[in-house]
Order: sequence, then structure tokens, then C-alpha cells
Amino acid sequence: MYPAQARTTPMPHTVPAPDLLDFAAATTETHDVPPQDARLLADTLVTAELWGHASHGMLRLPWYLDRIESGATAAVAAPEVVTDTGAVLVVDGHDGLGQVLTDQAVTAGVERARCHGVSAVAVRNSGHFGTAAYYTRKAAAQGCVALLATNASPAMAPWGGREKRIGTNPWSIAAPGGRHGTVVMDIANTAVARGKIYLAEERGEPIPEGWAADADGVPTTDPRHAVEGLILPMAGHKGYAISFMFDVLAGVLTGSAFGSSVVGPYAATGRSGVGHLLICVDIAAMADPAEFGRRMESLIEETKSTPTAPGTPEILVPGEPETRTAERLRTEGITLADDTWASLARIAATTAVPLPTTPPRHQELSA
Repeated sequence: MYPAQARTTPMPHTVPAPDLLDFAAATTETHDVPPQDARLLADTLVTAELWGHASHGMLRLPWYLDRIESGATAAVAAPEVVTDTGAVLVVDGHDGLGQVLTDQAVTAGVERARCHGVSAVAVRNSGHFGTAAYYTRKAAAQGCVALLATNASPAMAPWGGREKRIGTNPWSIAAPGGRHGTVVMDIANTAVARGKIYLAEERGEPIPEGWAADADGVPTTDPRHAVEGLILPMAGHKGYAISFMFDVLAGVLTGSAFGSSVVGPYAATGRSGVGHLLICVDIAAMADPAEFGRRMESLIEETKSTPTAPGTPEILVPGEPETRTAERLRTEGITLADDTWASLARIAATTAVPLPTTPPRHQELSA
């Protein structure tokens, strides 16, 4: 078991989302990132927090800043077009911020899908971009069904192996859902996203069985051993096979790094070499958008009307939990783990950007 006594009791630090966004943007600007790009990076982190995915939230800010400071990531993105056939665009990101390059890919992908019905935008030599759904949601909001695949540094062993060679290689699909908003899936091909293991380590919490194995391939609930060891694939050999094939799409096909040559965002040095592939389908090229919306509403309503199993209060469709969590946290504020807050305090001290203020805690009154 992960030793509980190794950590003190976490103290909550709850911050309004806009204040957290301003802090992340301002500290990123001190690293010579253009204001608009700094704001985008900050927004991806705060949005992940609002969605309830702290594993892809503020705990990653120091990782990105360390990589910019070391020169592993270019502060100013300077993408270069490699191939442009109209519907297909290949871009070399030259080690720019993954968030900036992928956001630009969405703009290009949607524009080209409107011209050609479908588009494929490949980005090579990029960096980690955060949550894939952040970008596919943007494409869906503009009338496309979008699929975004990316690769990642080694995290799992090939099926039957005991040395990590395959990344989590997450992917996302999003589509307009009519009056229900956007439906979106965003998953890694492992039992859990690696960021959730880092989050458990920061919080001093054990991880569930079935998430990971240590460096010797022995299952573990200790997040520190899991970080050094292997994350297990989802659905056994199926998760491994899906992850392998997404490395084909995001790494090999795009001309970027693949397999064990990809460097993760938690490493302060080393070219990342991450690749992305975005495919956008213009709904209007296949169907009447209004009819598509009605058909999506029918699918969603049929799904949600399914009788629930014991202990399940309601059926949710993909993306619905994040939407609801964001609505709540925009009012309640975002609560950060103690270690995450400490890392932000170190950034504040280094950059001279004041930490966001947190509301005072209720104190017990003595009689």
C-alpha cells in the first residue's frame, strides 16, 4: 500500500476559474510566449480543471514552463507547411507549443472541410496539447464531426512484454448533438491516463488495482512505482492494438516521432516529437445539418431513456459529465491539490506574478 503517513493532510485551495486563467496566462507570458498563445495554453489547463480532469490541469503548468525555459519547446510557434493538397495539409511545428499548433490545425481543418467535404491536417514535431476534446469540441461547434489522434511517450508495454514501448496515444471524437450540445469522447488507450497517476502521486493517494504495474511488471497501487513502471492497457490486448495503430496515424504517417522516440511533457529537456492527426468531416457535405441535429437528438434521447441498473441514477452520454462539472465549478471554483498549489507558488515567486487569492476558510468560533 502507498504509505499514507508519508503525506500531511491536504489543504484545499479553491480559486475562481477566471483568476486561475489569468495567473497561468501571465506566468506563461513571462517565458516570452505571445499573449494570445499564453492565454490559449492557460485556457486548456483551466478548462481541463473545469471538466473535472485535474490530471490535465494546473499540475502541468510547471511542466510546460520548464520545457520552454530549457529550450525544448519554442516559446513562439513557427509552423511550416510541408505539404498542401487542399484537403490534406501537413505542417511541421518545429517544437512549438502543442496547444497553439493544434488550435491552428482546427482552424485549417474546418476551413478545408467546408471546401472539400473532408480534411486531414497532420502536425509533426509538436508537443503535448493537453486534452484532445478541447480541440474536437471546437470543430464540432463549427459544424464538423472531428477525430483527433495524438501519440505520447512510452507508457505501456506491448501485449506480453514487460518494457514500455507504446504511448497512451489518446484520441477524441466530437459531434454536434442538437439541443443537447456537443457529444464528445476523449480517451487514452490505457486503463487510465498517465496524468491521473501523477495526480494521485501529488495527492498522496493510492491508485486502484488494474491501473499499473511497477518496473518489474508486478501490479501496484503505489503511484510512485507506477510512474517508474508500466501503465496497463485498457481492455487487455485490444488497448495495446488500438494504441499501436494510433501511433501509426499520429506518428509514422505524419512524419513525426513514434514509439520510444517520443518525449513526454513531464521531461524538462529533449525534443518532444509528438505528432497529431486531425480529420474533420463537414456535416453539410453529407447531410442536411438540421436533419443531422434531429437524428443526433433521437440517438441521445433513446440512449438516455435506457432503464438504469441498480445504483445508477441516470444514463449520461459522452461529454455530458464534463459539461455538468464545468457548470458547477464555474460557480464553486476550482480546488487544487496541496502539491499543485505549492508548485504554483514556486512559479509565482520565480515570475513575480502574484498567486490568485483564495476565499477565506470558515473557522470554528470558540464559545
